[in-house]
Amino acid sequence: MAAYALPALYAVLVWWFSTGLILLLDHRPRATHGVSMAAGTGVLALALWAIGASAGDASAGGAYVAFTAALVVWGWQEMSYYMGYVSGPRAEGCPPDARGFRRFRAAAATSLWHEAAIVAGGLAILVLIWRQPNLFALWTYLVLWGMNLSARLNLFLGVRNLNAEFLPEHLAYLGSYLRVRAMNPLFPVSVTAAGLATAALVLAALAEGITAHEVAGLSILATLMALATLEHGFLMLPLPSAALWQWSLPKPDRGGPVSSPVPAARGESPRVGEPRHAEAEGR
Repeated sequence: MAAYALPALYAVLVWWFSTGLILLLDHRPRATHGVSMAAGTGVLALALWAIGASAGDASAGGAYVAFTAALVVWGWQEMSYYMGYVSGPRAEGCPPDARGFRRFRAAAATSLWHEAAIVAGGLAILVLIWRQPNLFALWTYLVLWGMNLSARLNLFLGVRNLNAEFLPEHLAYLGSYLRVRAMNPLFPVSVTAAGLATAALVLAALAEGITAHEVAGLSILATLMALATLEHGFLMLPLPSAALWQWSLPKPDRGGPVSSPVPAARGESPRVGEPRHAEAEGR
């Protein structure tokens, strides 16, 4: 059992800590972001080197290195976006009258360069592991990319819990592109596909005759996919997901404005990102 439990535990701990670290850095004062990005870019270079160096390592250790390095590459993508360095040509809220494709186009413009950077990162990993036996860096990156894209589309279409507290103050305008809805057509498809992928990875990890490298890598991927599925669940279930990273989020200012859903105009879904004072809630 240790052959499965240790990779799973490692994936959970690294996922939890790396997510919290990025949230912590993103919410620090803007004056610190330049230093954070410079340090992060240095770590990114080391991660890419590690992916190339471990590409030929078909041991269990090689799977751990590949996963960790790919997570660092993904972390750089998230940092560069949420710190505002690699985002998109649009840095303002959604036009109040935007509907349908116009609203989608405006939302896509807020992260166009970010999406291009993600593609470039994936291609860089592909080049580094080309015709090598250790593919887990690429698979890790693709899982993160796919599930992140799914989550963002679901937020755009509408979910119960927007988790707006994860957005740094300088990106509060992104909340105007999100909607509060009890359900959207994509969510059941996303969760079903993620659940089936998780089950397939678990079965692959439990198959007979596979190597220690495959057991470790597949166990990590199955855990990562399960965590991504759980994160999707947080979008709809009444669970305090932010509590998992409370240590990395700024303490709320009880006396100041907060980002929260506001009543929408007739026929329009509620959006977030507009200030509302505590007095308006009767507190």
